[in-house]
Amino acid sequence: MHATERVTERRNGVERRQYNFAAYWRGALNPRRRSGRRITDHTYAIVDWHSPRVLALVLLILGLSALDGVLTLMLMSQGANEVNPIMALFVPHNLAWFAAVKLGLTSVGAAVLVACARMKLFRLFPGELLLYLVVACYVTLVGYELHLLENPPLLH
Repeated sequence: MHATERVTERRNGVERRQYNFAAYWRGALNPRRRSGRRITDHTYAIVDWHSPRVLALVLLILGLSALDGVLTLMLMSQGANEVNPIMALFVPHNLAWFAAVKLGLTSVGAAVLVACARMKLFRLFPGELLLYLVVACYVTLVGYELHLLENPPLLH
């Protein structure tokens, strides 16, 4: 198209899309964008459907995060300290805020990882691999916390 050509508007101004629960439900059951449409989308695909495996990983991350919070509180009742400086602001003062901030931050992080799940990060590995890495880190952390509960360190 040249700079002198004019684009004519073909829409008549009537919005045909419906924004109601039925439209969202139909879109959830019949997602349209399962893969990218352009060549560049192979690296950074924006999709509205992810495999059930991604949902399972996110639910596992959120569950492990909640378990981590409970175990942290149990350890703190035995004299441990919260090492995460952000969460340490909330623990001694308000447990409801501690739980809300912990799950809120984990949820936002999980949502970002889901958005990146179909992308090739650093053009090397799939973004979904980060979900597996986060699950592995949480499993390791929960295992360590369970070990500390069973074998509390001797404090001098």
